[in-house]
Amino acid sequence: MTQGHTITIEQGEQHVRVKHGDQVLADTHRPLLLHETGAPVRYYIPAEDVRLDLLTPSGTHTVCPFKGTASYWSLPDTPDLAWAYPAPKDGVAPIKDHLCFYEAEVS
Repeated sequence: MTQGHTITIEQGEQHVRVKHGDQVLADTHRPLLLHETGAPVRYYIPAEDVRLDLLTPSGTHTVCPFKGTASYWSLPDTPDLAWAYPAPKDGVAPIKDHLCFYEAEVS
């Protein structure tokens, strides 16, 4: 990591649910919590706990110098609401096969 920039990942047990309108897009009790300098905690949800049948891969890709290249998924009325790192950098390897959403309910 760069001087002053840290990323830590921990296994969570809290209930994380992602809804869009009345539709549940993800529901898990086994999120990964990613803590990154300057960013809110992000909940990475195992792909098996995400309704991938409702999401469409988008053409959007972004590059993070710490995590790698992200791919995004959309709903018909909400572009790029989820992302994942298909080939994350070694320091964040546990987030492979996990998706993250901008908005998540945690209980």
